[in-house]
Amino acid sequence: MDTENKELLAEFAVFERNRAEWFRTHANEFVVVGGGAMVGFYSDYESALKAGLQRFGAKKQFLVKQVCLEEPVFVIY
Repeated sequence: MDTENKELLAEFAVFERNRAEWFRTHANEFVVVGGGAMVGFYSDYESALKAGLQRFGAKKQFLVKQVCLEEPVFVIY
């Protein structure tokens, strides 16, 4: 596994470790996780993405994820 994939998996791990706690105070908001830490919470995806790009630039990986207890399931027919 290459370094970029390991970094992104680490960001997912941070999210999973904190998901329940973050849900209590930031349900359905979008969180930015980068560099192994939470960067901030935002009301919409676009704001979170913009904040992540401002903080990390376009060449550094970071995670933008909605804070939900369970992942939504989308069915496309």
